[in-house]
Amino acid sequence: MRECGVLLPIASLPSKYGIGAFSKEAYEFVDQLKAAGQSYWQILPLGPTGYGDSPYQAFSAFAGNPYFIDLEQLIEEELLTQKECEQEDFGDDDRYIDYGKLYTYRFPLLKKAFVRWKEMMQQKGKKIQRIFLRELGEETREYCFYAALKKHFEGKSWAEWDDDIRIRQEEAVERYKNLLSEEIEFYEFQQLMFARQWKKLKTYANKKGIRFIGDIPIYVAIDSADSWSRPELFQFDSNRQPKAVAGCPPDAFSDTGQLWGNPLYDWAYHKKTGYDWWMRRMKYCFALYDVVRVDHFRGFDEYYAIPAEDETAVNGSWKKGPGISLFKKMKETFGELNIIAEDLGYLTPSVHKLLKNTGFPGMKVLQFAFSTGERSTYLPYFYPHNCVVYTGTHDNDTTRGWYETMDEEEKKFTKKYLNNKDTLPEKISWDFIRLAVASVADLAIIPMQDYLCVGKEGRINTPSTLGNNWTWRMQKGEFTKKIIKRSRKLNQIYGRC
Repeated sequence: MRECGVLLPIASLPSKYGIGAFSKEAYEFVDQLKAAGQSYWQILPLGPTGYGDSPYQAFSAFAGNPYFIDLEQLIEEELLTQKECEQEDFGDDDRYIDYGKLYTYRFPLLKKAFVRWKEMMQQKGKKIQRIFLRELGEETREYCFYAALKKHFEGKSWAEWDDDIRIRQEEAVERYKNLLSEEIEFYEFQQLMFARQWKKLKTYANKKGIRFIGDIPIYVAIDSADSWSRPELFQFDSNRQPKAVAGCPPDAFSDTGQLWGNPLYDWAYHKKTGYDWWMRRMKYCFALYDVVRVDHFRGFDEYYAIPAEDETAVNGSWKKGPGISLFKKMKETFGELNIIAEDLGYLTPSVHKLLKNTGFPGMKVLQFAFSTGERSTYLPYFYPHNCVVYTGTHDNDTTRGWYETMDEEEKKFTKKYLNNKDTLPEKISWDFIRLAVASVADLAIIPMQDYLCVGKEGRINTPSTLGNNWTWRMQKGEFTKKIIKRSRKLNQIYGRC
């Protein structure tokens, strides 16, 4: 079946409280997607973000971002008042997110909501711990303990906590659980509201025929509940310090490579346990999303290990990953796997073999097709049916922004390929949308910014940089009826709706 969808992070939705959320605007966007002939809404990871605000460096692989909790629903449930929400300063700019103000002002509001909710539950004779046990998984509750501890230690990484709790001595764990019980419950409340509101939105979308594609980073953050609570999963030394960390080797884009700093998995341990932690992680993801996009797929074949003490990625080396055995276990556990493999970049024959053996669709990015010469395998005439084509991803510039900075030779070839003699830069976005939708790829995903013909100011992320990332938002009314109608017409012409 030929289908199509739109890539838009939850954070990029319009809303009145500083960041996109599971609010009425999300429901309106679902309706707009349906009207536009779309079948999928692709989003970025939903985990709670830390320093740098990257969804790919979350504090837990089993928790949700409290920024996405819709305050209007809390008002309807009488946990907050309209006045309380409107008097807080979430920033004056409805185009870009101010994470500093969100951090400062949103959590006190959620704390008020928690106190009122707890009182309501007590009045109804309900035990809140039973609610948390029933609706939150073990790993999610572990994150709530970690988050309370992190606040207690003034935001420091767990590696800087007092030794007794850093290494999770049993007596220290019990002592801190008692000491921080109220704060732990506050984080459990956040996760409860997140889970309930997300489930409600996903149910609505699915009934409308819109399915969610969610993104799962291959690695977890070094400062996360996962690496603190389960050190045996990672390549740590006896003092719980990483022996090596993740990244990418030097290439044409960086002479020193990319030093991500994530802890690396102890794949021998994972295999010995039947990949139990990964099965738990995937179960959580399959409950959240209809389709899971697995980031950095080549890392399952071979991963790049950088000595932990190094300041660049130059001295790293490739190590063997779990390969097909992990995915065989997934299929044995879950049956048919709705997975998209992020297989971008330089791929070795063994990665191609792994992708073929899994049967997962890989990714094709049209921007890459016109930046690497006239015989790029990212050109549509090379595509298999079993793939997902994108004009660009969250790590690319918008199509218009990218086109405006192309060198003249690349631009000349691009215009020849597209049969485009128009010099208007906004036209290029729709030419690329048409090229993607017309291709043989089973699924075409278009970033929302390309439908809006936004320039470089709409870029979501520039890899290997800090600051000014993850902040762009669509404004209310920008996804017009004219754009929706034009999208639907293209999807009908090329058999995608």
